[in-house]
Amino acid sequence: MSKLFLRRKNRARVFILLVFLHTALLSVADEIKYSAATIPDRLKKGANVVKRMEEMHFRFVHTGETVLHRKYAITVLNANGDENAVLVEYYDKLRKIVSIEGALYDAAGRQLKKMKMKDALDQSAVDGSDLISDDRRKVHEFFYKTYPYTVEYTMEIKFNHTFFLPPWIPQEGEFVAVEQSAYTLTYPLKHPIRYRAFNYEKEPAVREENGQKIMKWEIRDLAAISRPYSAPPFRELTTMVYFAATEFEIQGYKGNMGSWEELGKFQYSLNNNRDKLPQHVVQVVKQLTEGISDEKEKIKILYDYLQKNTRYISIQLGIGGWQPFEASFVAQKGYGDCKGLSNYMYSLLKAAGIKANYTLIYAGYGNEDRMITDFPSPYFNHVVLSVPLASDTVWLECTSQDDPPGYMGGFTGNRKALMITENGGVVVSTPRYGINENTLLRTISAKLDADGALNMKVNTTYRGTQQDQLSKMVNNYSKEDIEKVLQDNLQLSSYYVNAFKYEPFKSTVPELHEELDITANAYATMSGKRMFITPNILSRSTRKLNEDQVRTVDYVFNSPWRDEDQYEIEIPGGYTVEAVLQDISLKTKFGTYSCSTKLQGNKIIYHRVVEQFSGRFPAKDHLELAKFFGEIYKADRGRMVLVKKD
Repeated sequence: MSKLFLRRKNRARVFILLVFLHTALLSVADEIKYSAATIPDRLKKGANVVKRMEEMHFRFVHTGETVLHRKYAITVLNANGDENAVLVEYYDKLRKIVSIEGALYDAAGRQLKKMKMKDALDQSAVDGSDLISDDRRKVHEFFYKTYPYTVEYTMEIKFNHTFFLPPWIPQEGEFVAVEQSAYTLTYPLKHPIRYRAFNYEKEPAVREENGQKIMKWEIRDLAAISRPYSAPPFRELTTMVYFAATEFEIQGYKGNMGSWEELGKFQYSLNNNRDKLPQHVVQVVKQLTEGISDEKEKIKILYDYLQKNTRYISIQLGIGGWQPFEASFVAQKGYGDCKGLSNYMYSLLKAAGIKANYTLIYAGYGNEDRMITDFPSPYFNHVVLSVPLASDTVWLECTSQDDPPGYMGGFTGNRKALMITENGGVVVSTPRYGINENTLLRTISAKLDADGALNMKVNTTYRGTQQDQLSKMVNNYSKEDIEKVLQDNLQLSSYYVNAFKYEPFKSTVPELHEELDITANAYATMSGKRMFITPNILSRSTRKLNEDQVRTVDYVFNSPWRDEDQYEIEIPGGYTVEAVLQDISLKTKFGTYSCSTKLQGNKIIYHRVVEQFSGRFPAKDHLELAKFFGEIYKADRGRMVLVKKD
C-alpha cells in the first residue's frame, strides 16, 4: 500500500470525523434550545412566563386574501403561567388554519416532545349564549408541569378578507416578560395599510421590493407588568401596534375605512334593505302608537314591545358577524343578537315615522377608553341604537329586557361610539353619568341590645351605575339565590337576613330601592361594663393603597359616584356614651369625605358622605391619594365606647 494512498485514507478519515463532529455539534445546538438558565433575572422578576422569541410575518396578498406566519416560544416559570402555554387558534369561514407544529422543551432546553396539527383537539367555539356560530378552534396542550419548561409553536393562517388585520401585541397580558418579538408587514404599494403604535419609540424599518412595501417592528427585553388599581387602558402600559387597511374586502363586500365616515358608509350598505317588517308587525306598531304625538312616548311604547317580545341570543354569522339579520327574521323567531335586535328596533321606529341610527360601540365595564378615535378601524364588539330628537338623543340598549329606554349604564355609557347614518359614520359620545346620577342613599334604623346584638331596618336607594349589577341580580336570580348573595356579602361577621325586598323605578336614570331586615349577633364587643361599637354598619371602605409603593402610571377614574349614609342606633338601657368619635371632613381633588357622630337622647346619630370625582391623575399624586383612602378606611372603622352606669 503506497504512502500516498495511506495519506489520502487518513485525510478521508479526518474529513469524515470532522463532518461527524460538525453534524453532532449542529444536532446538539439544534436540540438545546431555550435554556431557562439564560433568561436574565430582570425578566424573571414578577413574571409567570417569558416569551423567548416571536416572529410574525403578515402578508397582504390582495384585498381578498392575507397570510400570517407566526412562530413563538414561551418559557413557563410557574403554575400560574400554564394557561399561557396552551395553544388556542380559532378558525371559521373567514380564517383557515393551514398548519401548526409545536415542540416541548425542558428547563435545560432539551426537546421532549413534538406535535403536528393532527394532534390538536378540534372543538366548537360556541359558548352557552350562542344560538349558532361557525366558529371552531384548534386546542393543544403538552400537559407538562415540571417548571420551568418551554413550548414552541409555528403556524400558518390564511384569511379570505382584509377587514380585520392581526395586531402586534408582544405582551398579551399581565405577568408576561418578553425577550424578543418582531412583526413584519408586507403589502402591495397600491393597497396601503395604516398603523397606530403605542409605546414604540422608534419608527419601523421600511424597504420596498418589487412593488411591495415591507415594514418591521421589533422589541427586546420587556419586563413583566401588572396592571395596578385604576390604571389607564392596557395599550398605554405596553407596546402594541394596530393595523387597518384603507380599502378592504370581506365575503365579496368591498369598502373603505380610511375615515370613520367611509367605514360608516360600509356598515350602512350592509344594513340596507334589512328593515322590512311583516305586515302584521307594521299593524301592531300603528295600533300601539295611534293617537300619540310625543315621540319619546312612542319610543318608550315600542321599546317596551321589543323587550316583551324578543330575547337576546348571540348569532355569530353573516359577514364576520357584522351584518344584522333581517327585521323579518327577528319578528318571526322572537330572538336576535345585538345587531339583529338593534336593527329590529330601528325598523319598528321607522314604521312609526321615527328616524334612528344603528351605532357601533366597544361595550364593557371598564372599557370606556377602548375606541381609538384617531384611527378608523373595526374594533367594536356591540351595537346599540341612538334616536336623535329635536331636544336630545334617546339611547336604546336593545339586548336588555329590563333597562329603561334612554339608559346606557356602565356597560355602554361614558364613551365614544360610531353612529351610522345614510351619509356615513360619525363619532359621538354616549350618555355620561356623573356624580349626581351615580348615587347611593342609605338609612338604617337599628336597636342595640344589652348582649351586643344589633337589629336593624335598612333602606337603600341605588341610582344610575350604582344599581347596574344589583339590578341584574334582582332581574335574573331566584329569590333563593338573592338570599344566598345577601347572606354571604354584607360587611358583618355574624348576621342573618330576616327579610328583603327590591323595587325598581324605571327612568332615564333608573333607581333600585332595597329594604333589608337584619339581625347581627355580637355586633358590639363586650368588655366588662363597656361596649365597643362601630357606628358605620354597612358602608366601610375596603380600599387601601400602600404609601411606600412606587406608582409609575396615572390613576384613571371614569365613573364618579356619591354615597350618603344616615344611621340611627338606639343604645340599650343603662348605658351611656363614654367616648364619641371625632367629626372628620376631607376635601381633595380626588373626592370628599365627611362623617359625624352624636348622641341624641338614647340614639347614636351617624352621618357619612363620600364622593369620588372622575378624572385622570398623575402617578406623582400616589402618596396624596393613598393618604386620602387611608383616612377614609380608618375613619370608617372608628369605634365608640358605651359604658354601663352603676
